[in-house]
Amino acid sequence: MLKHRVIPALLLRDGGLVKTRRFKDAKYVGDPINAIRIFNEKEVDELIVLDIAASKRDREPDYATIELFAGECFMPLCYGGGVRSVDQAARLFDLGIEKICLQSAAFGQLDLISQIAARYGSQSIVISVDVKRNWRGKPVLYESRRGQTREQGWLDFAQKAVAAGAGEVLVTAVDRDGEMGGYDLDLIRQAAQGVRVPLIALGGAGSLEDIKAAIDAGASAAAAGALFVFHGPHRAVLITYPRYAELEKLLGQRA
Repeated sequence: MLKHRVIPALLLRDGGLVKTRRFKDAKYVGDPINAIRIFNEKEVDELIVLDIAASKRDREPDYATIELFAGECFMPLCYGGGVRSVDQAARLFDLGIEKICLQSAAFGQLDLISQIAARYGSQSIVISVDVKRNWRGKPVLYESRRGQTREQGWLDFAQKAVAAGAGEVLVTAVDRDGEMGGYDLDLIRQAAQGVRVPLIALGGAGSLEDIKAAIDAGASAAAAGALFVFHGPHRAVLITYPRYAELEKLLGQRA
């Protein structure tokens, strides 16, 4: 087995698979079920599916669609979007989801993390921390639902979520989302030093070398969207994933 996970991160909007750039300009890239089937064939480690419209529209998760995903997915599946209660989380776990990714609800009620962790374990909760650099280059916490930065420090939010029971932290560099120019390695280093749970880095991957750089910077896992759905300079849609031998050479094996 590989020492580190390499995770496709799929974005949903209105049931379709989309890809954003810097959290804007969502481009439709196809049927998510088709993407999941391809990733099954590629023997992907894990899959993250984020509904980017659910929280913005104050609606619950689309349980019917998620049930289809869980039924097709042969790998561990993490879902985020619209989860605001323990009952909603329970319903998702009952459908076959392994992990819940939280952000918007956690801003207002960190105890939701504690409640879900008490019932299902910390390993079932991923806290999503979106980080945007301001005009001075300082990383600040970003709330994707509102499209605004927050006064609370991004690392402080991550640490408090972990203290409340989150078992993993997903840190996304907003400014690098979809740009395929490499991860924000300084951000990854700060996050890795600041939290005591596994760290998933997202935002900016354009090559396998970028993934290696993220791992070397301290990430436990590297997630990517555009890298696995686009191909070539014109960003033609092509769902792909590296062969195991490539990842083995890149990341090594667990002893």
